[in-house]
Amino acid sequence: MSFSHLNQRNNPKMVNVSDKKITKRTAIAKATMFLGEEIISHFTNDELITKKGPVFQTAIIAGIQGVKKTSELIPMCHPLLINGVAIDINITDSEHIEVLCKVTIEGKTGVEMEALTGANIACLTIYDMCKSISQKMVIKEVKLIEKTGGKSDIKNE
Repeated sequence: MSFSHLNQRNNPKMVNVSDKKITKRTAIAKATMFLGEEIISHFTNDELITKKGPVFQTAIIAGIQGVKKTSELIPMCHPLLINGVAIDINITDSEHIEVLCKVTIEGKTGVEMEALTGANIACLTIYDMCKSISQKMVIKEVKLIEKTGGKSDIKNE
């Protein structure tokens, strides 16, 4: 098996995408997070307003910023002109939430890392905004659930 980010001497490199065709590409990442009943009981109409502001709305904005900054955080990611980001946060039961981050681009490389980063940053923002209530929160799982465009399409769940 060869890694695309290693050259013939096994040194790191950024993949050259200049010969790839521009295609529409999407990626959806999902994060599940344990907040606990202590935190979720404070929510009204799927939002919690803290001294720092509205938790989910702030997390959505932070996740979008995370998507846009992915190439600055992950060394081999290409800087991309993102077409769109949609982040949805839902309370799934009395203790858990789910964060979905969908990223769309017309480009030469995929946006899986951007979607995963956006979901993670949204969760970290929720943690930061709710830690005064409880520090028992856990970001349980972050995974790619769908990727379209490029060489292959992937659907996990």
